[in-house]
Amino acid sequence: MKERSYMKERILTGDRITGKLHLGHYVGSLKNRVELQTQYETFLLLADVQALTTHFEKPELIKQNLRNVAMDYLSVGINPNSATI
Repeated sequence: MKERSYMKERILTGDRITGKLHLGHYVGSLKNRVELQTQYETFLLLADVQALTTHFEKPELIKQNLRNVAMDYLSVGINPNSATI
């Protein structure tokens, strides 16, 4: 009997990088992302283009916020070997 090969289901989600993440981000989404990253093929977006609509007058904040949010992802347990950031 031929075995079926199943693809992992996918998750695509992310954050606008308009500022620092906070406890609400952790409780509301990051905690679940950490738990689900090994069960699903996970893609996490850091939406810098969307952030330009909020901080168009201060584009230098985008680079700083991008780095900070990426570090927050890693610090809560997002594993770049399990999820694509």
